Amino acid sequence: MQALVVDDSAVYRKLIGDHLRSWSFGVTLAESGSEAWQILQQPDAPKLVLLDWVLPDLDGIELCQRIRQAGSSGPYVYVILLTSNEGRQNMLDAMQAGADDYLVKPFDELELKARLLVGKRILDLQEQLVSARESMRHAATHDSLTGLMNRGEILGMLQRELERARREHKPVGVVLGDVDHFKSVNDTLGHLFGDEALRELGRRLRAQLRVYDGVGRYGGEEFLMILPSCDLPNTLLRANELREIVGSTPVVCSGEERLITMSMGVAVSNTDGKNELEALLNQADAGLYAAKENGRNRIEHFTSAPKKTARARKS
Repeated sequence: MQALVVDDSAVYRKLIGDHLRSWSFGVTLAESGSEAWQILQQPDAPKLVLLDWVLPDLDGIELCQRIRQAGSSGPYVYVILLTSNEGRQNMLDAMQAGADDYLVKPFDELELKARLLVGKRILDLQEQLVSARESMRHAATHDSLTGLMNRGEILGMLQRELERARREHKPVGVVLGDVDHFKSVNDTLGHLFGDEALRELGRRLRAQLRVYDGVGRYGGEEFLMILPSCDLPNTLLRANELREIVGSTPVVCSGEERLITMSMGVAVSNTDGKNELEALLNQADAGLYAAKENGRNRIEHFTSAPKKTARARKS
């Protein structure tokens, strides 16, 4: 773990730095509070800071307050404040400023090591908690099979893009794709092959989209793609490119292979109407139904849904 030692005394910088290196810590040195603050603004800055109270231009208390004020925008920084001032009031002032620990100079070598180990343990636990929280967030927003956004998350993205499109007076393209004859794939090659087919198609779709586009598993063998700032001609063009990529090469799994295609329905927002999201999805669904009816492995666009709903279509 990298530690930042902030002290205007060359003697203490060397003393503390030597101790830290002997205990397998990485060491970054700073002579002033402003220099330390600049270091802490950098990517991958040290998260463990040994900070002298009295410093040129920006003292330890002020620097500690800055660290805490900026704390919500980055990883937690564990601060041990070093000082020659004894007394309970000084310790209270340090803690109120945001210090995690307080050590009086001259300090005992083993006491310093013990305080550092406590700080390292807390930072390690915090990192584990952040990782667990991120894993839970990902699990809540992504499909466990394909790794794509799940239905709720892709619909949330569509709603956000529609709101932004209304503000900026730009269109949003929507493509709803459904794997052709997927029941036959599962029946003849097994569900493991079907699962691998969905994963592979998800990878192909995601690889062809722009970084600000979105793709999610809409349900079963359906995929929903969002193309911000795409008008109808561009959405049709992009949808056809995606369709061709999906069916360009066979899916291979456990020695079996099969060429799999996808039918797609296209719709584009017009930035009007309170129920635009629902209307847009209905239009894409109607286009998908038409693509199935007209032979599959094709793109269709409808401006309004026919009476026969897409829910009744065959795969």
